Amino acid sequence: MPKKIMFFDIDGTLMSDDPSHFVPESTKEALRLARKAGHLLYVNTGRPVVNVDADVRVLGFDGYVCGCGTYVECGGTELFYQTVPADVCRKMVELVRSCNASPLYEHRDGFFFDPQTRMLKIIAEVQEIFRMQDKNIWRSTEDADFAFDKFIIGYDEQTDLEAFKAGIAPYFAFIDRGWGFAELAPLTCSKATGMERVLSHHGLTKQDAYAIGDSLNDLPMFEAAGTSIAMGNGEKLIPYADYVTDDFRADGIYKAMERFGFFEPTEE
Repeated sequence: MPKKIMFFDIDGTLMSDDPSHFVPESTKEALRLARKAGHLLYVNTGRPVVNVDADVRVLGFDGYVCGCGTYVECGGTELFYQTVPADVCRKMVELVRSCNASPLYEHRDGFFFDPQTRMLKIIAEVQEIFRMQDKNIWRSTEDADFAFDKFIIGYDEQTDLEAFKAGIAPYFAFIDRGWGFAELAPLTCSKATGMERVLSHHGLTKQDAYAIGDSLNDLPMFEAAGTSIAMGNGEKLIPYADYVTDDFRADGIYKAMERFGFFEPTEE
């Protein structure tokens, strides 16, 4: 059979969206069988590459699209990287402060918090997870090397969300993740542009590509794939999917990969 390529979200798709990062044994087996059959497997995540840890890499992927397409790695080699210009970084810091949001700025080699803003619960929880993972949580917007590739915010009724959206509009896409949490990706990058770079690198087409995820930030990935697959636990994403598999804890990854022939050997 022709070679296929599948792009996977991480949290809520490959593993549990909590500090345990539980990966079902059936998922591990599905990835092993697909690799053995000769198909390509890529992570496609909003996480910056610095936050794609060993618990993900040990699963065995051919490459990584990280930071909503701001970083692309194929076969251990960096294929693409884009960061935000310094003047735009400072402009966003001032905008977030004036709109009373709670930010986390993400860079390929670390994270920056802002000591001059509120620390809303959702950002505090992320910071605590990083602390437990022994990541550096002390870098700040006041550091000389402050820079970012994308960012996230927590917001609530005290946040001037409309002014914030207007301020980011020339530079970033607003991806509402729900529950007072939003992701801000550069207009020139997305999970879709990352996929397109990978497909071009491998000489594959959109029709060869499958995307599987569980949240609305996976919509660009769906648009760039010939076949889009929603996890059963991805309620908000399900209406946009070509196919819905089971919850990731109920062997959803395995069932989807079996359904679409990823265990069948590629042609020589």
